Amino acid sequence: MAKFYVVLAAAVLPAFVLLYYIYRRDKYQREPVSQLLKGFFYGILAAAVAGPIELLIEQLGLVESNSQSFGGCIWDAFFGVALVEEGVKLFFLWLLLRKNKYYDEMMDGVVYAVAVGMGFAAAENVGYLFGNIDTWQQVAVGRAIFSVPGHFMFAVAMGYYYSIVHFTFSTKMEREFVLFVPLVLHGIFDSLLFIANVSASMSGVIWLIFVVFCLTLPSMANKKIKRLLKEDRLWRNSINFNF
Repeated sequence: MAKFYVVLAAAVLPAFVLLYYIYRRDKYQREPVSQLLKGFFYGILAAAVAGPIELLIEQLGLVESNSQSFGGCIWDAFFGVALVEEGVKLFFLWLLLRKNKYYDEMMDGVVYAVAVGMGFAAAENVGYLFGNIDTWQQVAVGRAIFSVPGHFMFAVAMGYYYSIVHFTFSTKMEREFVLFVPLVLHGIFDSLLFIANVSASMSGVIWLIFVVFCLTLPSMANKKIKRLLKEDRLWRNSINFNF
């Protein structure tokens, strides 16, 4: 029983660490913890919904699991995984925010998107770790370094454009980017992983590209967070000035 709790903690702790991090970045008016936990729970529900959809798509022959071609890997990554998971996460983010009275600042979109994303990542982690119980330590480390932060970055992109659309006079492209950008990031992430497992001769190069890609994501996410915080600060200053 002790091992069960250790594995469970290893699965969910990275997600909670990143959720706490984004909570602390929201420095002007932090969201109620109850709302973040609600978002986290919605993320768990999103994972429960995405799994059967992915399985159905595979059973219908629309994607080929464990494809041995580069094109097949890319197709599976984008349309068999990324589109489903990011689409479902976006739906649950919409459910969370559509009547949320606390969603009153641009940074909030990122905070709530990350809450949903981290719930999804935690649920996914539980499945992977308990599904590979003999090697759970290695799986836990790999997913804590790459997969959970990956879901964090995808969520930052989704929350950023969600707030741009919600609070500003957005363009058609920005509205499309709410799903398109996290889909592309997630698709590239999974494509590289899938391809690395197909070609033994190129796996070293693909893994290097994958690591470089992952290292570029935090900078992108940080720029988006800083921009939203700046917009929130300017809005607050304008309100105070008017009064």
